[in-house]
Amino acid sequence: MITELSIKNFAIIDDLRVQFGDGLTILSGETGAGKSIIINAINLLLGSRATAKMIRTGAEAAEIEALFHLPPASPAIFLLADQEIETGSELLIRRVISNNDRHRIYLNGRLSTMQLLNQVTENLAAISGQHEHQQLLNTARHLMILDQFGDILPLRQQVHERFHQILPLVRKLNQLTTDRQKTLEQMDLFEFQKTEIEQAALTPGEDEQLKKEQTRLKNAETLFQSVARITDALYTGDGAIAESLGEMRRQLETAARLDDTLDPVAVNFSDACFRIEDIALELNAYLETLAVDESRLEAIESRLDLINRLKRKYGGSLEAVLEHAETLEARLRDHTDLDTAIADTKAELSRRHTELIRLTRQLSARRRELAAGFAEKIETELSGLKMPHTRFDIAFSATPAPADASDFLKDGDTLISETGAEQVCFMIAPNVGEDLKPLSRIASGGELSRVVLALKSILAADASSGTMIFDEVDAGIGGEVALEVGKKLCRLAAASQVICITHLAQIAAFGDHHYQISKHVEQNRTFTRITPLDPDQRLLETARMLAGDDISSATRTHAAEMINKAGIYRKSLLN
Repeated sequence: MITELSIKNFAIIDDLRVQFGDGLTILSGETGAGKSIIINAINLLLGSRATAKMIRTGAEAAEIEALFHLPPASPAIFLLADQEIETGSELLIRRVISNNDRHRIYLNGRLSTMQLLNQVTENLAAISGQHEHQQLLNTARHLMILDQFGDILPLRQQVHERFHQILPLVRKLNQLTTDRQKTLEQMDLFEFQKTEIEQAALTPGEDEQLKKEQTRLKNAETLFQSVARITDALYTGDGAIAESLGEMRRQLETAARLDDTLDPVAVNFSDACFRIEDIALELNAYLETLAVDESRLEAIESRLDLINRLKRKYGGSLEAVLEHAETLEARLRDHTDLDTAIADTKAELSRRHTELIRLTRQLSARRRELAAGFAEKIETELSGLKMPHTRFDIAFSATPAPADASDFLKDGDTLISETGAEQVCFMIAPNVGEDLKPLSRIASGGELSRVVLALKSILAADASSGTMIFDEVDAGIGGEVALEVGKKLCRLAAASQVICITHLAQIAAFGDHHYQISKHVEQNRTFTRITPLDPDQRLLETARMLAGDDISSATRTHAAEMINKAGIYRKSLLN
């Protein structure tokens, strides 16, 4: 429950502090006094988004604080403990809204995040106002209400988890199937290219070697003539250089015997002569290898034509052709790997789908079991709120699976979502003789307000409901209906803390505590004040709610009678 609320520099509120107690707290005041601003401030503490526009004109920042008393089993205690935030039976939530949009959140003095704030406050308080009324017209909300009523949210969560385990596997299977189809479409081409390159039996650098051999064969005659002339001049012809060098060597050796200082020169000259002879022999051997081989030349040119054609097709170089062959081999291997991956993914999906179907059918069965009891309770609650002949029912429907839906997200022809295999719609017939129609077709705001209150009443049995805050619960009602709404709020307040903003004296009379919210102008600035009312002030405020500013003694007597009867009703609930 909320025990204290502090608001500073928020909208037209400069500095406001209020303490709340058990039971039913009434907030009343003239239209525009700031009641909705207080609700907005509490909404921020429960995790709604903040903007710098909320800051009071002239201020640098707005601050909102609330102190909550936590029951021993509150989930908030365990969430805070997981974050190593110290807490006992109290939780202080503080939000600072800055002009630079650098807003901050504190939980028991520790800087925190919006995500954690939403988790911690999920069951601390719930605000029922215009927003919730509009939510109730959305059929997507009806399924959650039914699941909350039947306490089957854990089963729903299991379906949610299984569904989101299957989704990425479905996406993976679709991608694998797409990849496999693309590969299949290119498979013949890949096989052809691979075979073409393999049959060529290419070796690295082969093209360069063949080009050298081609040049040699094309110029064989020129090479033979040139080398033959050199060989003849060096060794075999008349007056060959080798013969002259031999004679010179012998003369130098003779001189060296006469002067040993010539020995090194003689040795070097002798080596040179032998080297010339070796060169001549090598050239002679080279001449024996030279031949004009037209068939070999044709073979080389044909081979080079093949290599050049492959180079043009697959990358421009022999290395690129060989790399392309390796890529083709990998892609063909991938095709086999894709088949294996698809089979493995399908097997995993089949296993998870079986589990999803089991849980979904179990959830569907529980919902249908709950529907009749839920409708009966709503009818009972509405009867107590002056809608005695109202019929209420829950219509179930399934979503037909579209043609392109994955088989793993279907149960037969029914599409499965994260919430299960059906949608529900609240159906109502407020008047005798009318057909049941969707709740969204209700035109009366008063009827919708009472449906919201009826739902709150039957869901309040949940110990985790926390503080209930009602805004606009009196929309479109008055007279005896307002009296019954007041009694209903009083009964709710016997089990939970209830805070209600109202314009109706019939409802205000049932309050355990009553605060008046007023607006004042001081020095050309507007201020909102909240004042706890003592018994005399409460009587005056209730009378004002009955008759406006023109309060007569009869009005005061009527107000006193209403408060007295409401007090007797409250006491009867305690017995």
